[in-house]
Amino acid sequence: MKSDAKEVIWKSGRGKGRVTPKGRQLEDEALAEVQGLIADMDLRRDLLIEYLHRIQDRFGHLAARHLRALSEMLRIGQAEVYEVATFYAHFDVVKEDEAPPPALTIRVCDSLSCELAGAEALRMALEQGMDPTQVRVLRAPCMGRCESAPVAEVGHNHLGQASLASVTAAVAAGDTHAHLPDYEGYDAYVAAGGYKVLADLRAHGDWKDVQDRVLASGLRGLGGAGFPSGRKWGFVRANAGPRYLAVNGDEGEPGTFKDRFYLERQPHEFLEGMLIAAWAVEAEKAFIYLRDEYPGIHAALIREIARLEAEGVVAKGYIDLRRGAGAYICGEESAMIESIEGKRGLPRHRPPFVAQVGVFDRPTLVHNIETLIWVARVCRQGPEVLNSTERNGRKGLRSFSVSGRVAKPDVYLLPAGSTIRDVIAAAGGMAAGHAFKAYQPGGPSSGILPASMADIPLDFDMLQPHGSFIGSAAVVVLSDKDSARNAALNMLRFFEDESCGQCTPCRVGCEKAVKLMQADRWDQPLLEELCTAMADASICGLGQAAPNPIRLTMKHFPDEV
Repeated sequence: MKSDAKEVIWKSGRGKGRVTPKGRQLEDEALAEVQGLIADMDLRRDLLIEYLHRIQDRFGHLAARHLRALSEMLRIGQAEVYEVATFYAHFDVVKEDEAPPPALTIRVCDSLSCELAGAEALRMALEQGMDPTQVRVLRAPCMGRCESAPVAEVGHNHLGQASLASVTAAVAAGDTHAHLPDYEGYDAYVAAGGYKVLADLRAHGDWKDVQDRVLASGLRGLGGAGFPSGRKWGFVRANAGPRYLAVNGDEGEPGTFKDRFYLERQPHEFLEGMLIAAWAVEAEKAFIYLRDEYPGIHAALIREIARLEAEGVVAKGYIDLRRGAGAYICGEESAMIESIEGKRGLPRHRPPFVAQVGVFDRPTLVHNIETLIWVARVCRQGPEVLNSTERNGRKGLRSFSVSGRVAKPDVYLLPAGSTIRDVIAAAGGMAAGHAFKAYQPGGPSSGILPASMADIPLDFDMLQPHGSFIGSAAVVVLSDKDSARNAALNMLRFFEDESCGQCTPCRVGCEKAVKLMQADRWDQPLLEELCTAMADASICGLGQAAPNPIRLTMKHFPDEV
């Protein structure tokens, strides 16, 4: 049977056929803009956060069309770019139907030292005094400048002892950019003998001898964990290369500013210590992860690293400086490594440990900035620079970041066995009109101790029997005019904001704790049950230590709760 030609035509061709793939479309203009912004950089997946910073700095936000362009350039899904961009507090993602934020953002620190200094009143005054169409006022976690509380960041310009008048003046003058610190440069450091030890070690040094010297000094990790520093080197070298070194410069624990203190003065002492440690483990590359709240230091390090390259101290690109983006959790070493790899800063499950599987799954040595400064000093002056100092049966020196109700908040280098009485005395005593009531010995994670416990040496292993620890030696002093209950609530609000959300005990536990702590009277049995669940089941130290302020407040200040 002969078929009719018209019967085999099944489509007329007049339909609305899709001419593009589903989803957000790539815009040529957006692609050209992003390409121009990162033209001087390699195109690599691990640099995603650096690319996002370039876009945020240029446009004041991250438009969806620019995220689409990045996904095209990196050949990854838009969702992957979006989840990284929305993880970090310093990125503002704006979709097509949303208005971008105002051109200027003012951040007011609301952590404990700044709250004691009147940060909340400052924030409210700024909100009422600024045009919301031109200026956005936000509360922000600790900016690492607790000695000059309250602190406000106007654009990228940090103002200490901030007031409505000083912030308004900065805005009017357009003073919104980071200021370079007055630090010791390369020439001055070399003239004083800098980098000579590094050169000698590279020429004919034995890494085991250096490790023995560091171990003999008693140096332990000064980022908070307190692990013997030299011992890490052997663990990393025991694994086949390539190996890396990663510097944890994300000191986000409220009350901590010692790393900033040293970097603003002697960055080359840190850099030499870092290069000595990198030499000891034969690291093929050194990563420095610096918190985004230190833009002046970031600019200084860019300049001084370039000088090291020009002088032949390091090969070009050997030191890879990375910018954090406002995530406290990235102070945890495995979360920092995830961020270095251009991902969300989610802590890894361990084992394996980073000494075996770190950056790009390679053995990685992780050190804190102050730790590396002491590595340089020990190698230059010998173990005696630390182990010759003894107080209350404890050996060594500690850099205490001291703030709160003291006369002279600052960083003080004191014997490791010093008590809170010694720390307050070094800081000029209590502020006028204030009597000593309580103290935070090592950041919010360490909780709050009463003045009656003022004779405990503030050193590793001494505070654990009391449910606390020295951590990063971030001391905040409270007075008779302060509430321990309110201080604990401030700490838990910080943990609630900064929880990465990966594990339920921490994510839900911090939120629930804040709600319970706002009641007129605390439900102490329920809070204790919550604390146990958080401490036992959280993945990393944030959730495990978050209960400390609650437990110590209930124990030592029962009349307040």
